[in-house]
Amino acid sequence: MITSATELLQQLIRIPSVNPDDLSDSDAAGEGAIALFLQGWLEGIGAAVFLDEVKPGRPNLIARFAPMDGRPRILLGPHLDTVGVMNMSIAPFAAELRDGKIWGRGACDTKGSMTAMLWALREHAAELATMPVAVDFVAFMGEESGQWGSKHFAEHHGRHYAFAIAGEPTGLDIVYTNKGSLWATVEATGKAAHSSMPEKGSNAVMTLARALDRLETELAPQLAAFTHPVLGRSTMNIGTFHGGTRANIVPDRASAQLDIRVTPSLADKTGGALGLLESTIAALSLPVTLAYAHENPPMDTSCEHPYLKTLLQAREGTMTVGAPWFSDAAHLSRGGIPSVCFGPGSIDQAHTADEFLRVDDLLAGVAHFSQFIELLKRA
Repeated sequence: MITSATELLQQLIRIPSVNPDDLSDSDAAGEGAIALFLQGWLEGIGAAVFLDEVKPGRPNLIARFAPMDGRPRILLGPHLDTVGVMNMSIAPFAAELRDGKIWGRGACDTKGSMTAMLWALREHAAELATMPVAVDFVAFMGEESGQWGSKHFAEHHGRHYAFAIAGEPTGLDIVYTNKGSLWATVEATGKAAHSSMPEKGSNAVMTLARALDRLETELAPQLAAFTHPVLGRSTMNIGTFHGGTRANIVPDRASAQLDIRVTPSLADKTGGALGLLESTIAALSLPVTLAYAHENPPMDTSCEHPYLKTLLQAREGTMTVGAPWFSDAAHLSRGGIPSVCFGPGSIDQAHTADEFLRVDDLLAGVAHFSQFIELLKRA
């Protein structure tokens, strides 16, 4: 029997839930096992739970403590999956308690937030059905890859919700705004030839390198014009470059991956970041093609939202802040649910080789969520 939040977090860490898109950790992959554990645990404290399959064997979990009777609803929403465990310096699923910390994959990102939410709900379980505001628990699959779970949820269930708190390690500050991203792959083609006679070929590596230099020179100042008072400017990074097979062959293909970080003002521009990228490539007549593009939206929730203000009120010292990273909250927000990121722990520990969460931070998170629910009783 689990008798404390610390024990619950240890149990959650011991259930591997590595995102299946991380092919290096297939033996530990999948959200199904942890979803089933949570289903039983939540039903044990009075929730009606169902698993909403988004991809085969990969469900969202939705737990409701109050009926769908028209009262305002908010959700507490961590994600089920973690990143992979290769090259970790600690046993990833041992959940060791040492030096006032709980160690293991997911301890910080984001099973610590999950535990704080769950334990606070447990503390108020007897009253959740009669509160003026319904508080649901929703755990999303796939956050560490394509955010499929939050996109699916927003599309199919978002209309029922007035506010969402995505569980992320924010140091118990409220992340109300963050940049989005555009990940794009650009390619160039050429003509293969023997390197002893390079004039008989066309070097795709050099074609792409010159094109990227021109693209960065032209696009960077355009991106910098789209600013935000907290997030700063939109930016671009050329993160990977691939081309060629051998030194003695003129390469006939080359590709590079771009990461454009998108402020809300750029997202609001007609065509957004993708439109700006495409128009710049066309205006410069660059000899490249756009082979792939995936966008994650920015988020910019009003600090005047009443439930955000209630969350802020629940703990002295909590602040509203921005973040350069994105999460499920941005997809929920774009889907019509005003959202924030919030939870115990530091983002600096997320995805690390020795991931941990301090017990004191976990308990502070429980207290904050518990007080938040207490304040909702008076709403």
